[in-house]
Amino acid sequence: MVIVGGAIVGSSVATFLARREDWRGRVLVVERDPTYRTASTTLSAASIRLQFSTELNIEISRFGIGLIKHLDDWLGVPGGSPLSIDFVEGGYLFLASEAGRQILEHNHAIQRAHDVPVALLSAGELHGRFPWMETDDLAGGSLGLSDEGWFDAYALLRAFRAKARSLGVEYLAGEVTDIDCRDGLVAGVRLADGRAIACDWVVNAAGPRAATVAAMVGAELPVHPRKRYVYHFDCRQRVEGAPLTIDTTGVYFRPEGPNFIAGYSPRAGEPDPDALDLELDRRPFEEVVWPSLAHRVPAFEAIRLLDAWAGHYEVNTLDHNAVIGPYPEARNFLFANGFSGHGLQQAPAVGRGLAEWIATGAYETLDLSPLGYQRIARNEPVRELNVV
Repeated sequence: MVIVGGAIVGSSVATFLARREDWRGRVLVVERDPTYRTASTTLSAASIRLQFSTELNIEISRFGIGLIKHLDDWLGVPGGSPLSIDFVEGGYLFLASEAGRQILEHNHAIQRAHDVPVALLSAGELHGRFPWMETDDLAGGSLGLSDEGWFDAYALLRAFRAKARSLGVEYLAGEVTDIDCRDGLVAGVRLADGRAIACDWVVNAAGPRAATVAAMVGAELPVHPRKRYVYHFDCRQRVEGAPLTIDTTGVYFRPEGPNFIAGYSPRAGEPDPDALDLELDRRPFEEVVWPSLAHRVPAFEAIRLLDAWAGHYEVNTLDHNAVIGPYPEARNFLFANGFSGHGLQQAPAVGRGLAEWIATGAYETLDLSPLGYQRIARNEPVRELNVV
């Protein structure tokens, strides 16, 4: 079988498939950038949360947090050193104005119904917990009390790759440019250098290039590469105990060692063009990010931009949820695409689920079928309201 894309999603599929005793096939991962310098995984804000608006997304991330907290059980290699990805269990804080109170309360009810450790706080309670925060214009906030935080994304990717290799998975530097389909089934792939590889399964884990790979089997996939900037800054004053905070403007910030990182996703109606380049633009920091930061945290009026970089979200423009599982017109072609910024945290459960599907023809642990391609074909979105 061939996995197109070897970052966190592709490596998770490879690892979980190779772990299975009922799988005897060869697993080949084809990765166009073996340095991973341009991968969405390594350029992300590297965070995980349970605060979603659907039960399925909650459970997908719950498995991810369990894997992170028990890395050696899942990804340890015999004879290897204990694994660490520097997980900081700092929580997420979603802030809401009066206009957003209803959605906040709706999401909170869903989360509590599924045992997410989260607290719904009033503006006064927020000020008491975070005295450095401006709360006069807030109706409240939702704070994750545990099982949420941030970590070293590249360290997690390396752990998956090392585990996969230890189980016999092969990694090949190259780019898939064509897929051979015969009688409604995938029969092989062709690389840019002309090599042809026969296979009985193909998994599309191509990140921002997912729609291009899907088109090779005739599938229309509404997944678009959207550029996102991450800004690294320091602050003269101490801002203690900050969770990953999502402001009412959509701007987020979180601690990064002694400093902070911040960014945002354009809101509905704002320009958000497709882009595969990683050229940096500091204007959003000056025009959107910094003003929002300075309003919410007065200490952030005096900050210094240390560094910045661009990465990609693979945005499913139908509903901001992942597309997972078989393509009905070629059922041995599997999607693992469109995570809309959630790929790093959802990769473990998706890798496990697709490995189950390949080995048995069904999902065994968590039913991922609501995120299947059929909803794309029928134009029936499964909405996720908590998108950062």
